[in-house]
Formats: sequence, structure tokens, C-alpha cells
Amino acid sequence: MSNQPITWEDDRQHNAHGLRFAIVVSRFNSNITGPMLASARRALDQAGAGSVQVFQVPGAFELPLAAKLLAHTHAYHAIIALGAVIRGETPHFDFVAAEAARGLQQVALETGLPVAFGVLTTENLEQAEARVNKGFDAAMTAIEMARFSTAVAQAARS
Repeated sequence: MSNQPITWEDDRQHNAHGLRFAIVVSRFNSNITGPMLASARRALDQAGAGSVQVFQVPGAFELPLAAKLLAHTHAYHAIIALGAVIRGETPHFDFVAAEAARGLQQVALETGLPVAFGVLTTENLEQAEARVNKGFDAAMTAIEMARFSTAVAQAARS
């Protein structure tokens, strides 16, 4: 492995040309996740993503398993997980939000594939509605981490 630092030009950081992405999106709270998906797709389109496939799951709790199954296909440079968990009157929110976050992080760490966390955890619907563009942010994170991962792999071959 080379001792050269792993770098890339800033304009390449969010260039998705040639990269393949999977977006896994929760159907629960679809009035929020639908616009999140649209904003993620817009980001990938603007960045020139080579391929984008969208997969739906029932809720945020199912995102980690879906991400793991997608990661094991080795068909993508990164996965974008989108969901919305809105606090209610029971502790259900705490369990779902924590397990979605933990599970998605575990997938990334176990597989080495970037998994962008685009799961909103808000107190109410109004907060969630104000954050639907976080899908765009999650897509940009996925692009940057896919480029980072590619740079690490190239450096290892040097």
C-alpha cells in the first residue's frame, strides 16, 4: 500500500458518474418518505449517477435487513436508506429509531459498503415535513463515501 494520502479533487467528490446506487425506502410515513426519495433521486441525477435502483420496505425497522441483502449482492457502490420515524405517545419511536440506526451502521461496518443514513427521527409531522430534503443530503453522503471507498481501494492496489 502506498504512503500517499488518499485524496481526490473537490469537484469529483460529488460526481457520481459510473457509480451504482441502491435506495431502500420505507413505505411507512410515505407522505414524508416519498418527497425524501424524490430529493435523493434529484441529487443522484444532478451528480450523474450511473445507475439507481429503488427498493421499498414496510418501515424503518426493516431498512437494515434490506440494506444487508442489497450489500451482499455486490451490485452497488453505496446504499441510501430513507425512512421517517415520528414520535408518538408510546416508546415505540425509541426502539425503531435506535434499531434502524444501529442496524444500518452495522451493515456498513460488516460489509464495508457505504450506507447513507437518511432516516428522519422527529418529534412531530411538521418537523418531518420541514426535513424532506434530507434525502438529497443522504444521496450526497452516499456519493462522497462511494468515492472515498473507491479511492481507498485504488490506493491499496498502488
